[in-house]
Amino acid sequence: MSRSFAIADRSGDALDQLQILGPLQMFHLRTGEFRTALHYAERCSVIAGTLEDAVSTTLAHSLMGISLHLSGELGRARTAVEAALWRGPRSDRTTTNYLGFDGRILAGAILARTLWLQGYPDRAVGQALQTIKDAETLDHPLTLSIALVWAVSVFLWVGDLESADKHINRLFSQAEFHSLGPYLAVGRGFTGEVAIRRGDASSGVDSLQRSLAELHAAPYELLTTPLNIALIQGLAATGRFSEAFALIENTIRLVEANGELCYLPELLRINGGLVLAAPHPANDDAEPYFKRALELGRRQGARAWELRTATELATLLAARGQRQSARALLQPVCDWFAEGLETADLKSAARLLAALN
Repeated sequence: MSRSFAIADRSGDALDQLQILGPLQMFHLRTGEFRTALHYAERCSVIAGTLEDAVSTTLAHSLMGISLHLSGELGRARTAVEAALWRGPRSDRTTTNYLGFDGRILAGAILARTLWLQGYPDRAVGQALQTIKDAETLDHPLTLSIALVWAVSVFLWVGDLESADKHINRLFSQAEFHSLGPYLAVGRGFTGEVAIRRGDASSGVDSLQRSLAELHAAPYELLTTPLNIALIQGLAATGRFSEAFALIENTIRLVEANGELCYLPELLRINGGLVLAAPHPANDDAEPYFKRALELGRRQGARAWELRTATELATLLAARGQRQSARALLQPVCDWFAEGLETADLKSAARLLAALN
């Protein structure tokens, strides 16, 4: 494919270049090479800027949006995906010509995730549901599967396990009927995460391990990190701390190397939690993880990760008798949120603040 692009590059045909660059970018996303994918998205954006073509513009904005989102550049990602939705083509010609799926749906799905990370959980859920609805009208199985996969991640983040279950089942139906192997494996991974959240950690770990083995063999690494996060939590829940520590260390090293930095604040928070939950907890060793997670989450504008970390760090401070410091840390983070007060993370933070007061 790189050779094809070199030929198109020499020919000077911008549309030919886009037709190759789009799949190249998605290939590197699929194989977990996120910095390389961002490089191709940037090239695609430059070329699309030379054309007066709505489909090309939508393609460029969609590809930039997902790459920036995964790299942790949430503000720029939101600008890109909103531009893709605003300028999306209104004809039968779509980005399926380049990617095999509709780029507007990808943009809508990534917007939902970005909204959640930025601290707008209600809007995130609404956007996820709207994206599924939009995908349904296209009668395109791969596009609908993409909408479902990213929507499930939003439902899991807000703690709505019933909605997650419902849409995982829809994903299974689509993937089985249309032989979309990686999406079946992702669905099994999501099922494992739901099982862990519901207290059946042993079967959840088994499902996630099988799912990840299938995805590595494909190879399909686009969702390796969030599935690893769920597996780490399942391993800890079953007392397998040495495996959990080894996996989180490897996962942090991997995201730092490949540029998938949007998950790094959450990984650091979970690492701190593992330190506290291990058979021989070391409270002083956990705090630096929480502080680094808090700093990085704030730098990314990831209010959702910031809330989770502030809650855990406030809990640690309160356990040391530093209740005033705990309140001073958590109260302004909670006060920022104007929606999603019934979501799992905000309810947990509110309970802690009530106890501190």
